[in-house]
Amino acid sequence: MYSRRQLTTDLRALGVTPGDVVMVHASVRAVGEIAGGPDEIHLALKDALTAEGTLLMYAGCPQYVDEVGRGGLSPEREAEVLEKLAPFDANTARSDRSNGTLVEFLRTYPGSRVNDHVARFVAWGEGAEYLLSQQPWDYAFGRDSALDRFVALDGKILLLGSDHDTVTFLHYAEHIAEFPGKRVARFKVPVSIKGLRVWRDMEEFNTASDGVHANWPDRFFAMIVGSHLTATTNRGGLVGDASCHLLRARGLLDFAIPVMQRVAADRQAADTLHEMSQPAATAHE
Repeated sequence: MYSRRQLTTDLRALGVTPGDVVMVHASVRAVGEIAGGPDEIHLALKDALTAEGTLLMYAGCPQYVDEVGRGGLSPEREAEVLEKLAPFDANTARSDRSNGTLVEFLRTYPGSRVNDHVARFVAWGEGAEYLLSQQPWDYAFGRDSALDRFVALDGKILLLGSDHDTVTFLHYAEHIAEFPGKRVARFKVPVSIKGLRVWRDMEEFNTASDGVHANWPDRFFAMIVGSHLTATTNRGGLVGDASCHLLRARGLLDFAIPVMQRVAADRQAADTLHEMSQPAATAHE
């Protein structure tokens, strides 16, 4: 069983320092048993960051909120959703379950803030207001988004026992990188305007599982992250029982964009990337 203090010590050993701006992807289960439950993970992170630091996570939205019009629902189910789904409320709606449980613990904890958008981020700390100060309605992961300002603050990404294929930040790279053939997703979102439910149109460079480009291989994000960790000899370490890595967002961005451009031009370019992306050995091995 791990205490909050032990987790803080592990986080500092990994490289989390006071004043950092950290975006977290976490598997609560991977950390192991924690005295006090999952809240102790984000509280330990706050202890490591101190009041001068900033914590960011991606919450997203519940099932169906951003699915009408994408083509993934049957006509019958889409009609039912259009009839029955309530307007999205960023302050009360649960986080997307696929983003793990820690983000919902953070979202509902005193002091956390969210942006009013289905591409919803949760922020805490010194830089929270700045990170959430603007949010474009369309192309919500690109320029002028929370992720854009996250890079401007020289943010770090903490992979806390998480699947490397879930790194939301790489959608920012997809949005700002220049390459042909990007898939555009258009869909509708239920919002409340003057007390009335309205289905508002939205579009983005596709963030769904089929990817933004036809050449993207399966688990492309995991391949990019793994290759970057290998190239930077980032061996990571343990937080509790979880195998973790801390990396600079700017470094991952600078690595990812040329990779995406090469693979968009030639699907076979992903084969070399796959060879590089085998899990980096962690410092405890």
